Amino acid sequence: MIAAGKRRATYADVLAAPSNVVAEVIRGTLYTNPRPAARHARAGSRLGTQLGGPFDLGEGGPGGWINLYEAELHLGEDPDILVPDWAGWRRARMPRVPLDDAFITLAPNWICEILSASTEAIDRSDKMDIYARENVEHVWLVDPSDKLLEAYRLESGRWVRIGAWRGDANFRAGSRARTRGRCSPCTPRCRWRGSPCSSPRR
Repeated sequence: MIAAGKRRATYADVLAAPSNVVAEVIRGTLYTNPRPAARHARAGSRLGTQLGGPFDLGEGGPGGWINLYEAELHLGEDPDILVPDWAGWRRARMPRVPLDDAFITLAPNWICEILSASTEAIDRSDKMDIYARENVEHVWLVDPSDKLLEAYRLESGRWVRIGAWRGDANFRAGSRARTRGRCSPCTPRCRWRGSPCSSPRR
């Protein structure tokens, strides 16, 4: 809730933010954070490499997804403006990327937030609440410092933690078409085995 007399932040505030920060509007408040440090960026890059082949391109996996890095999302009627590290849409819902649009208004099926000291609290609270409101099916939280991956599934409007995996632990996270593999989740390095995935659930 915005305090009485305080102006609600808008997309204009995002556009006016310095180019060297990530700007988001969450429940009417503008948040700016510096661009990710190398540890954060490395985790995000390797996660995208490992998920892109099986899920986005259909190489060694089921395909059926569109994955976008740091896509700007405008969610809700008076939109919250969010920039998750990774977002994924089933192609049945978003067959093509709106390449000429500055932002996307269709809520993803899957989101991954890579945690840092400056963003963890809001990633776990306000942003998770907004993702639930918009019926995002699955959220991953990745902590590069602790080499930890947590997976959540939305059930009846509430987040249920499927599990947490550290280091090279085996995982079955469910959010990417019931993925099974081994993951160093914040290197991260995933090794898909045999027939790793079923077809995406629609």
